[in-house]
Amino acid sequence: MYPELFTIPYVDYPISTFGVMMAAGFLAAFWIGARRFREEGLDPEAASTILMYTMVGGVLGSKLYFAVDNWIQGNGPFALLFFARAGITWYGGLIGGLLAGVIGCRIHKLPTLTVANCVAVALPVGQALGRVGCFLVGDDYGVVTDLPWGVTFPRGAPPTIEPVHPTQIYEILWLLPVAGFLWRRRHRSPFLFGEYLALNGAGRIVIESWRVNPEVALGLTEPQWIGFVLVVLGITGWVYHARRPSPAATPSDAEPE
Repeated sequence: MYPELFTIPYVDYPISTFGVMMAAGFLAAFWIGARRFREEGLDPEAASTILMYTMVGGVLGSKLYFAVDNWIQGNGPFALLFFARAGITWYGGLIGGLLAGVIGCRIHKLPTLTVANCVAVALPVGQALGRVGCFLVGDDYGVVTDLPWGVTFPRGAPPTIEPVHPTQIYEILWLLPVAGFLWRRRHRSPFLFGEYLALNGAGRIVIESWRVNPEVALGLTEPQWIGFVLVVLGITGWVYHARRPSPAATPSDAEPE
């Protein structure tokens, strides 16, 4: 485990491996997004603009989700939870980043659907790099296991000296093939972002069965219920866009007889 890379001299501010990997995830998402923008005939520079919107919205959304969720459970005052260094939740970041991205598209007059499909491939790559950070700091691990690949996190959050499921690695091993699948589908899918949502949710539903989150209803955890919502939203959006006529097939574009 390497929870801390180094400390900035004179100010004693620690630089965590999670923060570095999160930054690497944003940079990887920008590079892939810029390439997809170019493929779709959009200005690649616009990718950096949308990245700024989604990055700010994602961080704020993740912190807000964490603070509200833990405040409701009585785990501390809202302000303290919101401004704590810990507490980055992926689904809160997804919601915040999505809302901020839509706002950015409206402000800069970019086609929201095209932009969403452009970032669909970038998101699982960025998410996988973030999970590398989770593994390095010992966060979001699973339940105790006697399997040979069980990992101990003596400096984790919280620490554990018993071997546990490295669910961060499980998620990486799911997200990277998802990214490859979406890349191959990028020119054929009617709604690539919907495929990302469905695949992301499906992976979380399965992987969550090895994690330690408490059950909230019908034997499922909160992330599993969110995963089901993402699967439904992704499939519904995909079916909706698959049934829509393509622009080339609309009557206004038809050639006169």
